[in-house]
Amino acid sequence: MLRACLLTAISTSLLAATAQAGTPTDVVHWWTSPGEIAAKQSLAEAYRDAGGQWRELGVGASEQARAIVFERIAAGNPPMAAQFNPSRALVKLVREGRLNAIDEVAAQGRWADVLPTVLLDAMKVDGHVYAAPISIHMPTWLWSSKAALAKAGIKAEPRSMDELFTALDKLKAAGLIPLAHGGQPWQDLNLFIALLANQGGRDLYLAVLRDRDVAAVQGEALRQVLLSYKKLRRYVDPASPGRGWADTTALLVSGRAGLQFMGDWAKGEFAQGGQQPGRDYGCAPGLGARSPYIVSGDVLVFPKDKDGSVRPAQALLARVATAPATQLAFSARKGSVPVRTDLDTRTLDACAQAGAAALRDAGRLVGNTELLLAPPQLTALQNAVSDYWNRDIPVQTVQQTLAKILQDNTDNRRQP
Repeated sequence: MLRACLLTAISTSLLAATAQAGTPTDVVHWWTSPGEIAAKQSLAEAYRDAGGQWRELGVGASEQARAIVFERIAAGNPPMAAQFNPSRALVKLVREGRLNAIDEVAAQGRWADVLPTVLLDAMKVDGHVYAAPISIHMPTWLWSSKAALAKAGIKAEPRSMDELFTALDKLKAAGLIPLAHGGQPWQDLNLFIALLANQGGRDLYLAVLRDRDVAAVQGEALRQVLLSYKKLRRYVDPASPGRGWADTTALLVSGRAGLQFMGDWAKGEFAQGGQQPGRDYGCAPGLGARSPYIVSGDVLVFPKDKDGSVRPAQALLARVATAPATQLAFSARKGSVPVRTDLDTRTLDACAQAGAAALRDAGRLVGNTELLLAPPQLTALQNAVSDYWNRDIPVQTVQQTLAKILQDNTDNRRQP
């Protein structure tokens, strides 16, 4: 049904281009988990139905996949397309003249009307569009185990910071793990970002990460966020250090833990456990109805080839990837939220519907850390936050460290 709808939605001009787009498609990606493979397959099928030829290279880790792309570009053997994240690394490739712009596809698809501005701007460099969005992930959803909350006598998921700490206390008193957290540096930073967004709000989030305002970084509001973040340390279990996110989510699936801040990719772990949103677990894109919605996700970029012969195939893939039917099919399998705000998402699960609703509220949207900070800054920020989580460091010292990191303007470009 979805594949038939896709063919109907593709324009006559698109079908006319497929004769030129018949070059075998070489797509480098890291969609290798069961749910990701199913989502990728829906994209490949839609591309074939539109007249393209699909060839792929799946790599287990994002860092390895990007390294392969960089190496192939440098060697003069670029892939036709590659999975990427909206980030400063994407900007770097554009500035080096490595990627093809897809302005015509964006204009024909009315991306300015159907994509969130924060996402479209993240794919632009110097006014030109260089990527096609395929999915949106939000990294700081609040997940809850219905069984654990019921055992602790908690009738509803927390929707404020006060309610969060009250719930954590009740879970602890019930002998459960209050906060499921995997103690890896990236997870430590992710938890801090969740607190910065939910306690600090949109204004503080942007003042710190986008504007890198010294007064905000050293101010009382961020101090309170850091203190709350450190306070959460008392609610994690002793096995937290070094634990992966999936094993951490499994604590909620089993009912041993009550709450977890993690991206919407965690939904797949609940699904594998035979659980359903609303019945067995809760999901919320933030503590409050106006909590910032952090936009991250996957895009496709299109490296330049020697003679430009691959451009019709790239344009076709960009159109197919952003077509309504492809978006719904991909999101249903991957657990992500469609990139378009004009879709009827009632066929998706309750979590995806909540994410789609938040995505339509432009006043809630903010860019992810990869959009707002250069890679060296992001690494330094992650290390500083993780050190604070794991060591006894005065909060004033942490604020001074963060101010120094965020004032390093190396390779920075203002993002929304």
